[in-house]
Amino acid sequence: MSAGTSPVFESEKVTVIYVLGGPGAGKGTQCSKLVDAYSFCHLSAGDLLREEQNRAGSQYGELIRTCIREGTIVPMEVTIKLLENAMAAAMKVKSGEGWTDGRGRFLIDGFPRKMDQALKFDEEVCAASLVIFFTTSEETMQERLLIRSQTSGREDDNIESIKKRFRPGTYEEQTMPVIRYYTSFRKVVEIDSTGPVEEVYEEVTVAVSKFFSTQKNLV
Repeated sequence: MSAGTSPVFESEKVTVIYVLGGPGAGKGTQCSKLVDAYSFCHLSAGDLLREEQNRAGSQYGELIRTCIREGTIVPMEVTIKLLENAMAAAMKVKSGEGWTDGRGRFLIDGFPRKMDQALKFDEEVCAASLVIFFTTSEETMQERLLIRSQTSGREDDNIESIKKRFRPGTYEEQTMPVIRYYTSFRKVVEIDSTGPVEEVYEEVTVAVSKFFSTQKNLV
């Protein structure tokens, strides 16, 4: 970003909560519940990429298909632009709690997965307010993905793609620096997502309610 320019959205008005965790950690399930409770707009980076790969005339379609099939990360410029466009579209149509006077609330699921993505999005689109980090065992995540593969229809929900997503060192090397970075700003809430959905959700709501309470006290 050139000197003197600002992010597209002001973090004082637009709340961005990153929802991170390994594949199968329960990010999407918890996000869907938070949408109903707190009027969030849930943006899944993976879903946006999958939609874009099938969009007629997309200049990114073949590139995205290859990355998803191989279990590699799509170039960040593509993902960030899709997220920015989706946020702008939501700001135009959503209303109600958290969506007045140019305000908005976003859960961004599965992004950022690397430090360069985090820094670029915060700088150019909107600075993140909070990070919810779901942790569980690799065995639990793989089991959930195999169950999901029976109904999801997702190209990457097959045993070979799943194995690639658990390549030794990949997640630790790429995503944990992001967690450590936001932890240094006291923005990370770590939640063990191994247990039943409702138990995990109780912990999530405590964290989100506390965040919004703190924000109101700052106004």
